[in-house]
Amino acid sequence: MLDIPPLLLALAALVVACGVIVQSTTGMGFGLATAPILAMIDIRLVPVPVIALGALTAIIAAWSHRREVVAPEIGWALGGRIAGTFGAVGLLALMPERETFMLLFSVAILVAVAMSLVGVLIPLSRGTLVAMGTVSGLMGTISSVGAPPMGLIYQRVEPARARATLNAFFAIAAALSLAALALIGRVGQSDLIAIALFLPVMLVTSRLAPRFTAIVDRRYRPVILGLSAFAAITLLIRALS
Repeated sequence: MLDIPPLLLALAALVVACGVIVQSTTGMGFGLATAPILAMIDIRLVPVPVIALGALTAIIAAWSHRREVVAPEIGWALGGRIAGTFGAVGLLALMPERETFMLLFSVAILVAVAMSLVGVLIPLSRGTLVAMGTVSGLMGTISSVGAPPMGLIYQRVEPARARATLNAFFAIAAALSLAALALIGRVGQSDLIAIALFLPVMLVTSRLAPRFTAIVDRRYRPVILGLSAFAAITLLIRALS
């Protein structure tokens, strides 16, 4: 059982609700918005409950906007994601120190954000989908933060299409991560209890999240760049500490 004090439990529920809104309206960011605080509240709330709740949030959001999902783009990106995941496992076997990779990832994302701000953009194409999907797999497996690479290539795409396609991509990617964790015995009873505990919060907030869509759509590109920069800074702090 999870013996979390009521006040901290309420805070955790609020954090989950915020993560649902971020994921539903942008197509990314549930883990980024929730994992750091939930880990401080109770380490048992990460990573499995965060991955599962994020996946369910993404599934609901993608299904709600399924007409805007571009399936071929998901296919190319997922190919890269799977390759990146296996590549990360190989890299960690050769060099177990994650901090070096986290430092490289954070610097690369900050450079990409800076390039975007001055007008140098990464185009959306089959090649970049595979490439950014691969980087997403590497980052997601090594550091648990895999959203920024995909967000960067969708920053100038029409928000409805970007949101729907990114949610569909991360729903499948998170499901694959969960399956991998289950296969190696990393999903336990406390994880299932935590998921069940916050599931009502996730479901209710998913129904409310569309009310925030119009607000985010007016600032979609700055929001995506802001989330990406925040993720990079978080990784940088973790690597240096």
